[in-house]
Amino acid sequence: MHDIRAIRDNPAGFDAALARRGDAPISSDLLALDEARRAKISAAESAQADQNKASKEVGAAKAAGNEAEFERLRALVGEKKAEVAAMQAEAKSLNAQLTDQLARIANLPAEDVPDGADEDDNVEVNRWGTPRDLGFAPKEHFEVAGVAASMDFETAAKISGSRFVVLKGAVARIHRALAQFMIDIHVDENGLTEMQTPVLVRNEAMYGTDKLPKFGEDGYQTTNGWWLVPTSEVPLTYTVADEILEQTALPIRMTAHTLCFRSEAGSAGKDTSGMLRQHQFEKVEMVSITHPDDSEAEQKRMLRCAEDLLERLEIPFRTVVLCTGDMGFGARRTYDIEAWLPGQNAYREISSVSTTGDFQARRMNARFRPADGGKPQFVHTLNGSGLAVGRCLIAVLENGQQADGAVTLPAVLAPYLGGKTTLSADGQLV
Repeated sequence: MHDIRAIRDNPAGFDAALARRGDAPISSDLLALDEARRAKISAAESAQADQNKASKEVGAAKAAGNEAEFERLRALVGEKKAEVAAMQAEAKSLNAQLTDQLARIANLPAEDVPDGADEDDNVEVNRWGTPRDLGFAPKEHFEVAGVAASMDFETAAKISGSRFVVLKGAVARIHRALAQFMIDIHVDENGLTEMQTPVLVRNEAMYGTDKLPKFGEDGYQTTNGWWLVPTSEVPLTYTVADEILEQTALPIRMTAHTLCFRSEAGSAGKDTSGMLRQHQFEKVEMVSITHPDDSEAEQKRMLRCAEDLLERLEIPFRTVVLCTGDMGFGARRTYDIEAWLPGQNAYREISSVSTTGDFQARRMNARFRPADGGKPQFVHTLNGSGLAVGRCLIAVLENGQQADGAVTLPAVLAPYLGGKTTLSADGQLV
C-alpha cells in the first residue's frame, strides 16, 4: 500500500518510479480522488459545526418562548444532520475508492534495481559451483530410472487432475528429508523460529500480504471464504498485523514448512512435464520483520541462508537480481536463486528473496514503537524461499543421476535417510 501523502509531496517521482516497472502514470487520478475526498470531509465538518451551533440555539429559542425561531432552528438542525450524513457517506465512498486504487498499484522499485522488461534483463550477481560433465545425455528428473516408478503422475491425475504428483517410497522419503534438513539449518544455525501455521487464511491475511485484491485468480478460495495459502509468507507475515511492537523485539525471524497452493493462472502449457510447476507443493519459507534501517542488511542475510543450503547440497546455482519488469507486485527488490538442472540444460528458479519495505506493513497496520519513545512507525517485511522443496528434489535427482539410472545423494542428507547415500536404479535407498 502506498502513502497518499508521499504521492502528494512528489507526484512526478511516483509516476517515474512506476514507469520503471512499465506502468502508466496515475498520480493525477489519485490526487484528484484524494482532493475530492478531503473536500467532502471538510464540507461535512463544516456542516457538522453548523448543526452543533443550531442545536445550541434551539434550546435558547425555546427558553425565550420564541416559537417561530425555535421551529426554524429545529428544521435547520434536521437539514444539517441530513447533510452531514450524506457528506460523510460520500467521503467514505471516495476513501474506499482511493484505498482500492492504491491497493492495486505495485510497489516502487528500489533505486538500485536494474531497469528491464523481462527475465532476459535480470542481472547475475553470484555463481557457485560448476555443472559437472555427467558423461552421458542427462535425463529430466521423472525420466531417471531410479525415480520413475516412485513419481506417479497418472495416479495423481486420476485423483486430482493435471499438475499433481504422488511420491512414493524412497523418493517420498528424500523429499521429506530435504524439508527436515532445511528447517534444521534455519532453526539451529540461522536463528529462525520454527512456526506451524494454518494453510487456510482469511481475506484480511491475503490482502495484508498484497495477494488481494489484484491476484485472487492465482489462488484457491474455499466455499466458506477461506483461502489456501500460496506460500506461508502469508500467515507468517500476518502474525504482526495490527500490532505495535517494541523496537527491542526486532528483528523477528520465522520459518515454516507448509503445503502451498497456486492455480498457476496464465501459465497454461508452461512447464507441464514433471513436477516443476504444480498446483500443490511444499516450501520452507523465511520471513523477517525488521526496523526500516535494518531491512537492506536483512535481505542479504536471508539470501545467504538460502544460498548456503544449495552449497551444502552441492547443487550448482546462480543468483540474479530481478529487473523492474520481472519483479513481483509487492517487492522493492528481489533476488532469485536458480539451480542448475542438467535434464533441462538450464538454471531454474528455486528461491526468491524479496524485501517489500513498508508496503505490506501499511496494508496490515504493522508498526513498532521506537526505543526513543517517538511516534510508532511501520516495520519492514521480507520473505524468501528457503527452499522450494519439490524443486530442490528435482535438482538433487538430476545433478546426482548416474549412467545406470541410480542417483548419488548429497552427503548432508544421510542422517535423515538412515545413513543411506544412494537411490538405486530400482528405486531403493542403499
